[in-house]
Amino acid sequence: MTRTAAIIGGGVIGGGWAARFLLNGWNVTISDPDPEAERKIGEVLANARRSLPALSDVALPAEGKLRFCASIAEAVTGAAWVQESVPERLDIKHKVLAEIQAHAPKGVVIGSSTSGFKPSELQQGAVRPGEIVVCHPFNPVYLLPLIEVVGSDGPAAATADKAHEILTGIGMKPLKVRKEIDAHIADRFLEAVWREGLWLIKDGIATTEEIDDAIRFGFGIRWAQMGLFETYRVAGGEAGMAHFIAQFGPCLSWPWTKLMDVPELTDDLVKTIADQSDAQSGMHTIRQLERIRDDNLVSMMRSLKGRNWGAGALLNQHDARLKALEPTPDFARPLPTLDRVVPISWTDYNGHMNEARYLEAFSKASDRFMEIIGCDAAYIAAGNSYFTAETHLRHIDEALAGDRIRVETQLLSAGGKKYQIFCTMYHQDGRLLATAEQVLIHVSLQTRAATMPPSDIADKLARIAKLHAALPIPEGVGRHVGQPR
Repeated sequence: MTRTAAIIGGGVIGGGWAARFLLNGWNVTISDPDPEAERKIGEVLANARRSLPALSDVALPAEGKLRFCASIAEAVTGAAWVQESVPERLDIKHKVLAEIQAHAPKGVVIGSSTSGFKPSELQQGAVRPGEIVVCHPFNPVYLLPLIEVVGSDGPAAATADKAHEILTGIGMKPLKVRKEIDAHIADRFLEAVWREGLWLIKDGIATTEEIDDAIRFGFGIRWAQMGLFETYRVAGGEAGMAHFIAQFGPCLSWPWTKLMDVPELTDDLVKTIADQSDAQSGMHTIRQLERIRDDNLVSMMRSLKGRNWGAGALLNQHDARLKALEPTPDFARPLPTLDRVVPISWTDYNGHMNEARYLEAFSKASDRFMEIIGCDAAYIAAGNSYFTAETHLRHIDEALAGDRIRVETQLLSAGGKKYQIFCTMYHQDGRLLATAEQVLIHVSLQTRAATMPPSDIADKLARIAKLHAALPIPEGVGRHVGQPR
């Protein structure tokens, strides 16, 4: 049954929450007094639909239904999750949380996107304080997986556990903060870097662009995949973290930074920062910057995904959960073997998916067919597999970044050590994009020689082949390169 998430406050963060839930199959209701809220959230959703599915190698659930509501009461009625993302003023949050609890189902998770307030502060005066927890995200919420979950003693601890389960189910990384603390964990780091950056600008040492360059071309890349302590452990060499601390620990007492002091944000300093920032990136609109950011994040996270490392390992785990939800295929029809979105990294200078990626997509479809007949990861680990002996591709139409593609596979023949399949790729609008005809041979990974498959795989291939023999022969079977259409 589809659940509903109520988003109270539809700004940048609220819109990101709406996209994260909606694209993971939840229905979403939104309450925001801004008359432009529907347009703004629509633009955020357009970017999310383009980027979030590109992180997955399987299809996301069917998108939920989005509804804008005239009141908080209407939005939270029947909700299984409520996310408050109103301005960072405690009096406003108390008023909104009270209205939420007056109309939301009892026991619902009420997460606050607050970046600074502690849950005990949010719970003051609440009729059911145990329902309210901090669920602090990072922008863009629909791509970045980290959520700081802060509960408190008593009933809110159980709510935090429930929040952890739900957030994991929509592909996020809940970080349960052990104790209440102002600004939680991540923002305390960000504030330290931000404060030092302000001083470097005020003292005329660096511009906004130079500071950003120091981060994005240096330690920011390291932190993206290893964090702080693991990075420093590596820096310690074979002697490890203890050696690193012994080498660099004493400098912590040196007056290198101004972290205990804050420059006064005078009009002149604010203007200097704003002017430098305009010169740095003012040639782009906010939506263009969002797309640039999203494309960079997708590319980085997909790279980590290929290494099964950090945020990439989390994406692989979420793909596995989504894959487990896929229905059992109807063996009397061409088998669905791929359903995914084209990521930006699959496109070339022409702006469309290049030849290598068509082959990669068909390779993944072939791998899926192998899994269906029983030649899965465990089977391969045991020392047997199928190797592709021949492939013939036809490129018929183009696919662009963000397009959804699907592949259907028909078994043409199976017998002895080999089988022959025909894969057809379709665009989300039904257009035929490409076909691939392949012959695969069963091999022993120990000898690298062709061998007969075991009876269970041979029998399954025979059953599918018999059913697929009743299907029409796909157009293009047996074509040679250059043959006229």
